[in-house]
Amino acid sequence: MFIRIGFEIGLTCETETTLILALSPHSSYAGRVVGSDRLRTSPDLPAQDIVDPFGNRLTRLKAPPGALTIASDCIVEDDGAPDPYDWNARQHDIIDLPPETLPFLTASRYCESDAIRDEAWALFGSTPPGWARVQAISNFVHNHLTFGYGFGRPTKTAGDALREKTGVCRDFAHLTVALCRAMSIPARYASGYLGDIGVPPSGPGDFCAWTEVYLGGRWFTFDARYNTPRIGRVLMVRGRDAADGAMMTSYGAYDLTSFRVWTDEVEDASDAALIDLLRHRPDAPALTLAPTAPRPAA
Repeated sequence: MFIRIGFEIGLTCETETTLILALSPHSSYAGRVVGSDRLRTSPDLPAQDIVDPFGNRLTRLKAPPGALTIASDCIVEDDGAPDPYDWNARQHDIIDLPPETLPFLTASRYCESDAIRDEAWALFGSTPPGWARVQAISNFVHNHLTFGYGFGRPTKTAGDALREKTGVCRDFAHLTVALCRAMSIPARYASGYLGDIGVPPSGPGDFCAWTEVYLGGRWFTFDARYNTPRIGRVLMVRGRDAADGAMMTSYGAYDLTSFRVWTDEVEDASDAALIDLLRHRPDAPALTLAPTAPRPAA
């Protein structure tokens, strides 16, 4: 299947502003791309492409004062399969874990697993280790948190979400990560495209955050917000938490003026026909933005 992915973000920069953007498909993404997944800006600005230690593709640029549009639009080929699962995936003893998974066992900026360890063990200590335990965590987070854009804030941690019982998708992911780590299961934060493919339409598009958990010798996707396997995820960033995969880090003040994201299945066609489709960006609805004050350097 083919999925058209892209976004258009409008900013007004109050001053000259350096931006570090994590808005490209992850370096590990193996699907075929039709068109270009590179970021484009209006006005056209010089940009530097970087790959960070987590494999995230970053774009660094300096924007002058005034209006700036950042956009990307391409078509990717996907196998159309839902998120894989394995009810028999086992939980590894710490001594047997691959060294590269160890950084995802400890507390981080937004996932203070050490501070909620007692609560985690009280909630999940009697569950069977392995897939059943992680699924119990996902079920809990899904039912414990109420989703709403008004509940999000940049300083909100997993512990805050646990206490407040509210959040946006990154809070669902952070709480899942923190509870897994508190139970000695490696877990990491991930974010990217996830459209309404195979499910009823849910409104204007947005990026989505989820959790990757190491069980049975591989990483599996768990998404506590939806709590069901989904079709058509396109990974953009991953890390210990959202601090390692911030969509936009700014050094200067700006207002966010518009935000559109699309992740739509398109009919199979020749590459020439698909490229012709990319001549114009889709008329995707924009998310409603609350008034914001200019933001200082992140």
